[in-house]
Amino acid sequence: MNKKNIFAKRNSLFYIVLSIVILNGCASTAHNPQDPWEGWNRGTQTFNDNVDDYLLKPVAEGYDYVTPDFVSTGVSNFFSNLKDIGVTINDLLQLKFMQGGMDAGRFLVNTTAGLGGLIDVASMINLPKHEEDFGQTLGYWGVPAGPYLVLPFFGPSSPRGTLGLVGDAAMNPLSYTILVGGSLSSVASWSSAGARGVETVDTRANLINVEKLATEAALDRYAFFRDAYLQRRRHLIYDGEVPEDKQYDFDVDIDFDDDLDELEGSE
Repeated sequence: MNKKNIFAKRNSLFYIVLSIVILNGCASTAHNPQDPWEGWNRGTQTFNDNVDDYLLKPVAEGYDYVTPDFVSTGVSNFFSNLKDIGVTINDLLQLKFMQGGMDAGRFLVNTTAGLGGLIDVASMINLPKHEEDFGQTLGYWGVPAGPYLVLPFFGPSSPRGTLGLVGDAAMNPLSYTILVGGSLSSVASWSSAGARGVETVDTRANLINVEKLATEAALDRYAFFRDAYLQRRRHLIYDGEVPEDKQYDFDVDIDFDDDLDELEGSE
């Protein structure tokens, strides 16, 4: 992904967040019947915010300050390329065979011509990036989302999304470094942990401006992140073509039959 694409992605994310802020400002902060675990969720979000404020955010800001743009872009591209393995598997599990072929092609092109994924050559030859995760696959096969749920360290999710995280981990090659035997085992494990740490910091650094906007503009920070998460998941499930009557419906107890024309994406 080149610098122009990175800017476009962040710019579009900015407008998505801005629209959520506006909606959040107009919405009531009354109890949401689709958020029955709100007490737990608010407490867990506070815990996650504290971890972010005292640990993750300072590290991410330091990383963003000292890392040249081309290095940061390369790191983001590398981890994005690894995720294309899971994206391809989920394409096939959702019977999206044409898209699966495209995403497999993305991985092969970026791994070879893109120097192990550091350069997003695939986007340059019109092989677009897709988002497909195991949570979406579960939805495709009829597993309901369940109530909104905030997980320690992982953030916004749902019971279905939690199962999806397990499936996504199983599709990530970094999860299998522990299987390396002999004297290489501990080296591989530490390398995997280090890689995941870099990925987490890089992802957090990419969200610094968005998080700042959310914190400063949202009347209720908790409601903001809840609604942003639910809207994003709805967008993914419908592949970006959300019916007008579903645009601002944040009902999380969604059945896949009600919820599908499809999308690709996260928790």
